[in-house]
Amino acid sequence: MVTIHPFKGIRPAPELSDKVATLPYDVLNSAEARELGKDNPYSYLHIDKAEIDLPETLSPYDDQVYTKAGENLALFLQKQWLIQEERPLLYLYELVMNGRSQTGIVTCTSIQDYSDNKIKKHEFTRPEKEVDRIRHIEACDANTSPIFLTYRGQKEIQNLITDWKKNHQPAYDFTSFHDVTHRVWVIDDALVINQLQEHFEKKVPALYIADGHHRTESAVKVGQKYKETHPEAAPTEEFNYFLSVIFPKEELEILDYNRVLNVPIPENFFDLLAPSFTVEKTETGKPAHAHSFGMYLNQQWYTLTAKTDILSTDPVDGLDVSLLQNHVFAKIFAIHDVRTDQRIDFVGGIRGMTELEKLVDSDAWTVAFSVYPTTMDDLLAVADAGKIMPPKSTWFEPKLLSGLFLHDLETK
Repeated sequence: MVTIHPFKGIRPAPELSDKVATLPYDVLNSAEARELGKDNPYSYLHIDKAEIDLPETLSPYDDQVYTKAGENLALFLQKQWLIQEERPLLYLYELVMNGRSQTGIVTCTSIQDYSDNKIKKHEFTRPEKEVDRIRHIEACDANTSPIFLTYRGQKEIQNLITDWKKNHQPAYDFTSFHDVTHRVWVIDDALVINQLQEHFEKKVPALYIADGHHRTESAVKVGQKYKETHPEAAPTEEFNYFLSVIFPKEELEILDYNRVLNVPIPENFFDLLAPSFTVEKTETGKPAHAHSFGMYLNQQWYTLTAKTDILSTDPVDGLDVSLLQNHVFAKIFAIHDVRTDQRIDFVGGIRGMTELEKLVDSDAWTVAFSVYPTTMDDLLAVADAGKIMPPKSTWFEPKLLSGLFLHDLETK
């Protein structure tokens, strides 16, 4: 079973919550962050992507960027744009998008649980991305962005969440990017905090990373480093935990993560598809069910339906993104490593089918494929099997905003 750990949250002054909170660092490039933060001194981007306060010619991985992040965090605390709690608490974070609500518990989770595979992953990470966040965490002496975790929902936990929301006013309530409403409640009742801890310790065997694998690896490696340099420290020291928001899987939605290719199309392309798929012309590119795909080529949509003999019961090989990769991209176009091959790119489903049409019609890309979304059960099955999903298998919306919560590691 898993541990949740109350913490002395660092969070915005209530009147500044909508000005501080911003999109996460990894969905913005430096130019986008600079534009978004330039007229807003309260924006958390001054901490999360501190290069926006330095010359544009400077690399975002320069030593000065991490130093500036630490300085800006200290400044935000000094000006009380961010304020630290006096005692350890838990929080609730609700996001509402297009009428659909999801509510997570904001807490800290255990590095030991991650090491013991009680916090399960489904993606590989890239060392250079880990190093960036490791340096950012060390410069700020804080977990500066939460990890997006999920679990198989438990009735007792859900009842406590529902009752707290019903009987208390949110500390923050605002609408921000993409018309998503964000609400935060502070759980400051020791009895309720203890009940939530007990339910996770007794009823939740595992947590799963939904989004934030690089942040997780970075936080864990920083914590392990501090543990080695502080061998006398108690297991309850803050660096043994990392900042997380934990949602029941039943409330989450994965959007499709679509693909575009820039490849020459063989004259016998449809003949090459025929052994694995039935192909029909259609008016729309959005797949209606699993194991079917949209394909946009020469201003025409097609539906590709996987034939039975290519389906698999393996939790990874049976994924729709794997079927497309194995039986189209690799077999026909020799695209084997989608992380490095410049002939393929990925388009989040929130941008819709028209974005795929636009990309192909612009002649920047040759053909587009739309994919039926991976399910939460698929994600948990892969993680439970100790396997890894293909890159770009999941696209979660809405995004957790950054700047609403920081976790002080208390090493300085």
